[in-house]
Amino acid sequence: MNLWNDKRLRLTLTRLGMQYLGALMLMGFFAVNSGNNLLYLVFSLMLGLFLVSGWVSRRAIQGFRLQSIDEGNIFARVKGGIRVRFQDSHPRRVRGLEVHLDVERTRVEPSFHGGGQDRDPSVLVVLHARPDMRGWCKVRHLELRTRFPFGFLEKAWRFPVEKEVLVLPHPRATPPKHPADGTSERFKSILGNASPEGARPYRVGDSPGRVHWKRTAQRGVPWTRTFEGEEPLGLRLRLDVRRWAPGPEFEKELELLSGAILQARLQKREVSLGIHSLEGYQGYSSPTECWRALAVVEAQGTSSEGMDDSAAFPSPGMAIP
Repeated sequence: MNLWNDKRLRLTLTRLGMQYLGALMLMGFFAVNSGNNLLYLVFSLMLGLFLVSGWVSRRAIQGFRLQSIDEGNIFARVKGGIRVRFQDSHPRRVRGLEVHLDVERTRVEPSFHGGGQDRDPSVLVVLHARPDMRGWCKVRHLELRTRFPFGFLEKAWRFPVEKEVLVLPHPRATPPKHPADGTSERFKSILGNASPEGARPYRVGDSPGRVHWKRTAQRGVPWTRTFEGEEPLGLRLRLDVRRWAPGPEFEKELELLSGAILQARLQKREVSLGIHSLEGYQGYSSPTECWRALAVVEAQGTSSEGMDDSAAFPSPGMAIP
């Protein structure tokens, strides 16, 4: 690839470069008018340094190819990571590249790749992104910028990317649901096999009867007793989009469901989601599948008035029978 003839390459003279060129022209003016050989020598050295800077920075972009863009789990209004993988044909070459990614409805912070350290030709760059809303977002383009080595010129190489990233609903925190007796069991014991095993930090919703008092006294904070043979309760969620109208209330419901899925995942509990729509019923059985389904689902009702409780967000403590 010839970067000088590439229409995607943009050259920008930096402030330092403008000052350097001003000093270069002034040095040449004095050299011509005075005929001083020393000034001619300094002018030649400064001009050579400027040309070498352009040649070195040109090599910093060459041999750097995009492999893939992986979004992972990105939530709306939460800073997440977009992983961009490159193929570096010269992994020991110093690059000094800024990686900029333009995604619609998303603020993406640029990342930096210095190069010159790893021998692995595969390069992973993580960019922090904060989307504004859920759903599919189109990646417009990827841009590599460099001012290496002296900062006189900024070279930006932009090329379009045909890629869409899926933004998951914002995981809104949900208050814990307690039964009437004030306790909330999140584990079920296997009869005949449960025995004391250890302790873990206290979680909101743990039964007071399971507090590990000795460990609590040692640490100064509440700890909960755990038992060998316990299995975490599963979480079953249901959403009937036929009873919801598009709007803020529907989006809030999706965020509550997303928060419950995240909480269950952190507790290593099984999660299932059932969505009732005009097209029929669809079930999902893992946190990732549930999140992706909520990210693209649309309300199909005309009014949310009179909606019964069966379509609303269920208790996070509901177990899979």
